[in-house]
Order: sequence, then C-alpha cells, then structure tokens
Amino acid sequence: MRGTTVTDVLVVDDQDLIRGGIAALLRAAPGFTRVAEASDGESAVAAALAHRPDVILMDIRLPGIDGITAAERILAGQQGTRSRIIVLTTFDVDEYVYAALRAGASGFLLKDTPPERLISAVTTIAGGDMLFAPAVTRRLIEAYSARTEGPRGDDRTLSRLTNREQDVLRLVARGLGNDEIAAELVVTEATVKTHLHRTMTKLGLRSRAQAVAVAYEAGLVVPGRPVGHPC
Repeated sequence: MRGTTVTDVLVVDDQDLIRGGIAALLRAAPGFTRVAEASDGESAVAAALAHRPDVILMDIRLPGIDGITAAERILAGQQGTRSRIIVLTTFDVDEYVYAALRAGASGFLLKDTPPERLISAVTTIAGGDMLFAPAVTRRLIEAYSARTEGPRGDDRTLSRLTNREQDVLRLVARGLGNDEIAAELVVTEATVKTHLHRTMTKLGLRSRAQAVAVAYEAGLVVPGRPVGHPC
C-alpha cells in the first residue's frame, strides 16, 4: 500500500447494482482515497495496469475474459509492488475460487458479505496481511481436490527447492502460520520467512494461497491427512 491510510481500490463486476453498491460503500468509508469501477475483464486489466490500485475486488464470472484470466494478466503485467486481488464469488467452494487462488489471488469474499466485513477485508489485504487463516485456504483446496482427480505429482516443481524449503512449503499447505512452522522445525520465525520467500521466488508465486495450491498439485501434501502426518 502506498501509505498507512491510503487505499486505492478497483471494483470489478458486470452487475451495475452490485458494483455500484460496493463502490459507494467504500467511498463512504474512511481511508479510501480512490475507488474506480470496471464492468468487464478487459477494462479491469486496462485500469489495473494503468493505475495500479492497492486492492482489486474482482468478480469471477465476467463478460469477455473471466476474472481468473483478468487476474493472471494483471499480476503478470505489474512489476515490483503488485495489486492484491480479492475474488468476489457466490459460492465459497468451487473450481473457480480454487483457480483464482492458484492464479495468485490473495483471498475471496462471498457477495453477501456484510458491509463492515467487506471494508475490513479490503483494509486487511491492502496492509499486506492474509484475508483468512492459512487453515481456511487448506480446507478450501482440500474440498476441491477431493472432488477432482486430486494432487498431481510434479518432481520438476519440487526439484527447484531445498529440503528445508520443501518442509516449510508442506507446513504452509497444512495450515500452519509462520510461528507454528518455526516451532515445528525448531528455527526462528525470521528463518521461516526467508525460506518461504525463496520458495515463492523460485516457483514464481504471488500469494501464500497460491503456495498452498502448488503444494497440493505437486503431491507434497495429501488431502485429508492431519497436519502432523507425514506424506
């Protein structure tokens, strides 16, 4: 975010009532200096690359290119500090939400989220924090993986990582926070952050949620196994 209280937001939804309502809500809230709107994927990409908003509230189902494709183009086209994307969805567990997290979205919100919660979520994401606990991401990905073919092993993904980096990624995917990972591996929290940063750089990841998805796809963790269970 560009300052401690400044939040520049882009709201993307093809339904005028929903888009306008969210935008009006944010404009009336303290700390939001600019709230722009876009009604389709193409205009969302253009606006995001031109103005680099702190946070983008992105509907998944959009005319033209969908929200997932738009998110991928936005994140790929931004260098340095990237906009953080919150997916707006009607259903909390489906393939679209999973795909959005896999593409690099920082979190998701249901469209019937109470106004106070929505404002809090945007502020949280703009400040660099996760929108929800790592365990919530894990449950979402497990729920989707259980309904599909499950994780797909990819030795090429894991071969880029050291053994310790794999350990950290595995524990991130199982829902542990940095402090819990540090305790599990008997290292400092700073060391965990260093390993996680290197892991995300090597794999080209943009969010912790994306890291969880990659861990499942690479077969590093198995849906349904308890946190402490070895793979």
